This record gives sequence, structure tokens and C-alpha cells, in this order.
Amino acid sequence: MGEFVDECQLHARGGDGGAGCVSFRRESHVPRGGPDGGDGGRGGDVWLVADRNVASLLAFRDFPFRRAANGGHGQGRRRHGRRGADQAVHVPEGTTVRDRDGALLADLVNAGDRWLAAQGGRGGKGNTRFASNRLRAPHFAEQAEPGEERWLGLELKLMADVALVGFPNAGKSTFIRAVSAARPKVASYPFTTLQPSLGVVRLDDGAGVGPDSFGPDSLGPDSFEMVIADVPGLIDGAAQGRGLGHQFLRHVERVRVLLIMVDLAEATDRDPHEQVDVLLAELERHDPALAKRRRFVVGTKADVAHLDWDGPRLSAVTGEGVAPVLGRLRELVVDARAADEAPVHYAVHRPAPVGITVLRLAAGVFEIEGRQARRAVALSDLSDPAALAWAQRRLEGLGASQALARAGAGAGDVVRIGDFEFTYEPDA
Repeated sequence: MGEFVDECQLHARGGDGGAGCVSFRRESHVPRGGPDGGDGGRGGDVWLVADRNVASLLAFRDFPFRRAANGGHGQGRRRHGRRGADQAVHVPEGTTVRDRDGALLADLVNAGDRWLAAQGGRGGKGNTRFASNRLRAPHFAEQAEPGEERWLGLELKLMADVALVGFPNAGKSTFIRAVSAARPKVASYPFTTLQPSLGVVRLDDGAGVGPDSFGPDSLGPDSFEMVIADVPGLIDGAAQGRGLGHQFLRHVERVRVLLIMVDLAEATDRDPHEQVDVLLAELERHDPALAKRRRFVVGTKADVAHLDWDGPRLSAVTGEGVAPVLGRLRELVVDARAADEAPVHYAVHRPAPVGITVLRLAAGVFEIEGRQARRAVALSDLSDPAALAWAQRRLEGLGASQALARAGAGAGDVVRIGDFEFTYEPDA
């Protein structure tokens, strides 16, 4: 079985836009051909797409970089550059996306959910776009806009019908091996399970229960499937991060039913009822909604039990009590699906920022923030006087002068827009 990875970093970068072209018609019998430079193509976007066929985030562990294609440059005769191809990055269902500060950006729960991770740069306009009655032959064009680039944190929360909850070495892995084709490691020491695993349990009233009944050919018309998650064991203080607490608790947030597994043969002789109280307390401490989730409590290791327990019990080794437990889980899962009690599915989308903002960095130093302002200077060849005048008119149209005046900027102050810096002179 491949390694399971549920946390990783992603570096997403949109494609750079193509540069606009400076070109003029050159034909016989046309002594003064007008401008005919084409526009540059837009850079491709990077999209995160939830995919049911992707099981973990392993693909990002050793190579976290994903980049979309660049746009083509414009050419003469009004030929525009091609648009850069988008990059679709497939992630498992249940993947959450956060920025470097930990703020939630997106939650891709269902297959097909898409989220824009990095936007491609806009293509520059060719000199044809700048022709006017005042400027008949513009000798400048816009430069290419770089694609958006940033680091993101990806975190997977398993999507399952049932989660096995219990102390380390309580028999969870043995149980899921007995009822599904999942093969987690089983041993007689705590924390054998260090990574989650999913098992699909297929129940057929006529074919029995267990891995021998897998496959569509063995299932009758009344067959039923449910997904069970085996996750690392829980200990006191898991909600505060002790043991594998956070790694465990994250994966039970979205399950419909909890199977609380009480160890009846633990060498520490912890009372079974005390085990239940501790487990429920840790779940509630992590998320109060988990304590209210549908659950079923069962005692494990019935074949070697020596602790008093008056509830249902099972032995995954001998098969004792397994069928009734699965039958009860089936009832709870059916009820939960009908009531749609799974956590709310949602996606967070970033609103596109509009307008400009003026920040005072120090005495006599100001910075203009805003994508439109950065574009006005980044896409223009400011070494060309005509292009510089065009950029100035664009900034005036955005209200840059008024915003600087309101912020207290005076003559001689330094103003920065991205990498561009100039001395501010207020209008007369």
C-alpha cells in the first residue's frame, strides 16, 4: 500500500501574460501604415480540483510546485498571442486550503469542486490599442503581467461514514481488516497505526460479511456499502496535541457515525466506562459537535476479555459479535445519510480586490496598494515618454492623486507602486 500523506505545502504560480507588440503596417503603396501590433495572450490559471480517484496528498510531498503555461506574445498584423493553458491540480475530496497565516481559503469537499489557487497574468495590449486622434502612431505597448505566485497549505480530512474511536491497541485495525479489504498494520503494542486508512464494507443479506464477499458479482439487490476509517488511537490530552491527537481528531470531523471501541483486555485495567468518558471528553474538547454525533459503543477482544462490561461486545479474531455490530452501524449510517447529518459542505472564495489604498510607510514615504495601480506601472514601458504619460493618466483615473492627498502626502514625498518609485508633486 502506498504511503498516506494528509498534510503538505503547495507552491502555485499562474502563467505570465504575453507582451503586447509594437508594429506598423508596411505594404507597398501604403506610405504611412498605421499601428497593427497584436495583444499578448493571458497566462494560464492554477486550479485545485477535488478528485475522487486521488487518495492522499503524497504527490506534493517531494515536488510541491505547480505552474500554469505562459501566454504568447503579440505579433504584427494584429495577431494576438495564444492564451496559456490552465493547470488543473487534482487533490482528494475533503482537502482544505489555507494561506501562510493559517486563514481558511477553500474547502473542497465534493468531487468536481474547483478553486482558483493562482491567477494567470494579463496579456499586454499591442500598440494598436493606444491609437487615437491625439496619438496617431503610438510607439509603445504594454508589457506582460507576471502570474500570481504564492505558497499554500493543504490539509486532508477524510470523508467516511464511520470512524473507529478508541485507545491505542484497542483492536481497531484488527476489526477493519476483518470486515474489509483494508490491511493496516496490526501488532501488540500501542500506536501501531500511524496513518489513517479507509476500508469499504459491503454488506449483502444473502452473501454474508467480510472481504470474501467483495465485488459487484457477490452482491445482491439489497447490498449496502459504507466507508470505515481506521485512524491512530486516542489518549488523554489528544485535543491539546498529545500523542497523535490533532492528526487523529481532524479525520473524524466529517464522519457520520462514531464506533467507540472499548478495550476489555487492556493490561492497564482501565475501567471500560472510564474509557468511554475519556474518549467522549476528548472529542467534545476538540469539537463540541463530535460529542453529539451518532455513535455506537462496543467492547472489543471478547475472546480474551477480563474487564466487566454490560454492553455489546465483539472479537474481530474469532468473528464473535461482528455481524450484529455491522448491522447496527448500517442502521445508523442509513439514518444519518437520510438526515444529511454530515458536516456542512462549503467552499470559501477570495473576493477580487477593487480600488486602491494608500499606506504611510514612514515620514515622507507612501505606498499605493491595489492590483489596478500595480498594473498601470508594471505593464507600461516607463522608459518611453508616451507610455509614461499613459500610465500617469491611468493612475489619475484610479484617483491616485486624491488618495495621496487624503493620506497627507506632500511635495517631494516618495511614492512606491510595486517596484516603481517616484517623487510626488501635487497638482497645482
